[in-house]
Amino acid sequence: MAKKSTPKEYEPRDENVSMLEEPMEMYGYAGANVGKWAILSGAASKPESQMTSFEKMDVVRNGVSKKDLELLKKKAALDYSMLAKALSVTRATLINKKKEQKFNMALSEKIFSLADLYSFGFEVFGDESLFNQWMLNPNRALGGQVPYDLIDNQYGREEIKNLIGRIAYGVYS
Repeated sequence: MAKKSTPKEYEPRDENVSMLEEPMEMYGYAGANVGKWAILSGAASKPESQMTSFEKMDVVRNGVSKKDLELLKKKAALDYSMLAKALSVTRATLINKKKEQKFNMALSEKIFSLADLYSFGFEVFGDESLFNQWMLNPNRALGGQVPYDLIDNQYGREEIKNLIGRIAYGVYS
């Protein structure tokens, strides 16, 4: 009769890494990297591109602050005019908020969606300035259009995110 084996207790490779954190470590998101590509640090505890839909909904419902918009502006290397165009709002709407004031839910959703796109791009490209430059140059996969010119609505942001995903998997884009 075969001897029954008892399953071994799982142990993380590193004593300092919990079992919940280890998958993040395996895929290169451990420690300092977890927050490396996060943009809305006041609203998000991890990169927007790695948040669940429920986490994203909570952030949007709570509202995105002007302070977080400033972080997006800085990391994405966009000025207020460019942000206003990408978010389909007036420049004054973005400028007139105070640091801790939050935008309404509709605008927070657009800001978060843009942060999500940039977070994903930073992660895939591995460099903020390289991705920011890519966003402002014509792309053959988009029929010669500039990615930035398409991000003023949900469908354009979706198309750019899909393109970045193809780049992540090595598909010619």
